[in-house]
Amino acid sequence: MMAVDQGLGGKQGVWDRHFNFAFLDEGVKREIRRALVKAVCLPGHQIPFASRELPIARGWGTGGLQITMAMLGKDDVLKVIDQGCDGSVNAVNLRRLLQRTTGVKTVTKTQEATLIQTRHRVPETPLKKGQIMIYQVPQPEPLRRVEPSELATRRMHGEKDYAKIWVHLYEDISRHGASTAGAGHPVRVKGHYIMSPSPIPKHDLAKLNQSPCLHLFGAGREKRIYAVPPWTDVQPLAFNDVPFMTESFRDENGDTQPCARCGCLVSYKDEILDQDGKGASFVCSDTDWCDSKLAGGR
Repeated sequence: MMAVDQGLGGKQGVWDRHFNFAFLDEGVKREIRRALVKAVCLPGHQIPFASRELPIARGWGTGGLQITMAMLGKDDVLKVIDQGCDGSVNAVNLRRLLQRTTGVKTVTKTQEATLIQTRHRVPETPLKKGQIMIYQVPQPEPLRRVEPSELATRRMHGEKDYAKIWVHLYEDISRHGASTAGAGHPVRVKGHYIMSPSPIPKHDLAKLNQSPCLHLFGAGREKRIYAVPPWTDVQPLAFNDVPFMTESFRDENGDTQPCARCGCLVSYKDEILDQDGKGASFVCSDTDWCDSKLAGGR
């Protein structure tokens, strides 16, 4: 049996009434929202929650998906991206599940969305007040690489004892000349907690700092939720004498490579191998941004 909703901006939204709205039952949604309130009040602090079973495997975004299900309302406009792409398998299937169980309007345009669920990218289009970014997080604990004990990491966060991760960063720079963390470089939130920003590229970390929108992070397998409220300081870990470096897309001559589709120089790009495997080109990771540039926008 199907039901029709009249509250989607004048358009009809259809969802499958074999499921509760947004799949999760209302008690579960309330529990997740309570955890989110705590997370917003303590920026960067990990809040435990009872992660539920979903019709997707853990590790495929269940944490972010549960937050999205708890936050979605009938009037929301949803965008789901995977590594910046609206058309990947992960993005398409999560979008289909959410649309089928809510009937909400789904879009690919970042500017039109009220909720954006993402796997490891922040859109290139500047975010605005009132939007909510929801991140799928595989490993929420930034200290795990230097401390395997969960009890010890909780104590270190509580005491603001981050010596081990600073030593790890120092050793990395000493050996390689720069931080080798390709994604998920730890950040300090509001001058206190060190936080894992999900494995987003370094290019995107600046978008978290003093952002006008709310950023919510969910790790389903690890059963943790945390948040960065609007207008919050978020700074990547770096030493004063070694500047933080983001990814660069340069050729052997040191020239920045433009996107092969739209010609953009400032976006984060994916490297695409030629058919013969002997050469490569770069294209924008954010498909909405690239398409808009091609159409003459922005």
